[in-house]
Amino acid sequence: MAARLVQIAMNAQDDSVVGRFWAEALGWSIDSEGPGVTNLEPEGFDYPDPSALCIDVLRVPEPKTGKNRVHIDLATTSATHQADLVARLRDLGATPADIGQGDVPWTVLADPEGNEFCVLEPRPVYQDTGPVAAVVVDCADPRAMARFWGEAMDWIVHEVTDENATLRSSKGVGPYLEFLRTPDVKTVKNRVHLDLRPYRGDDPAVEVARLKALGATDADVGQGDDVPWTVLADPEGNEFCVLGPR
Repeated sequence: MAARLVQIAMNAQDDSVVGRFWAEALGWSIDSEGPGVTNLEPEGFDYPDPSALCIDVLRVPEPKTGKNRVHIDLATTSATHQADLVARLRDLGATPADIGQGDVPWTVLADPEGNEFCVLEPRPVYQDTGPVAAVVVDCADPRAMARFWGEAMDWIVHEVTDENATLRSSKGVGPYLEFLRTPDVKTVKNRVHLDLRPYRGDDPAVEVARLKALGATDADVGQGDDVPWTVLADPEGNEFCVLGPR
């Protein structure tokens, strides 16, 4: 058994504003499954498919505090593309963000609610990922994160060092999942998290038990008892959800 990484969940005080920004930033379609939820996916997308990680923007009452531990990196194909994309994103409402990056070849921006993201310089490894190059997670131990997530999902571990770890779908398509070593300590609930789905026919309860055996723990983010998903945390406390099979 193994779960699939299917989407990114992003908290926002105004899901429609943040959702509209990311839809226009990525060139994706926008929809809503109900009040307080804005769903984004590529045009003509057949969900779920590892060629893209969809985005669900979820309305929450609490404002953002501190730098996000999970962020999105956007891919570019040339220096001109990078400059044009940064300019377009700023026209859409993005603002420059300083997270201590110093003099680097990528540009750090924040969306209308302050969620940091990077517009990368052209890198060959990301030329076939689509607009999202990677989902990046800050962590203390990339090797431990690679062990857990490599067993938790049907994704393949591509690189592991003391400083970073990289995974990608077993089909070799779509964005990467990267764990980057940082000195920061997690203190609050992540405003961006991963959503997993078991495969059709698999028992979600069995999958949750398997993930707990790998080191996941129960997490309470105020979801209550009457929800069709399970909230867990990885060994470093990063929350994620196990959705129903589909």
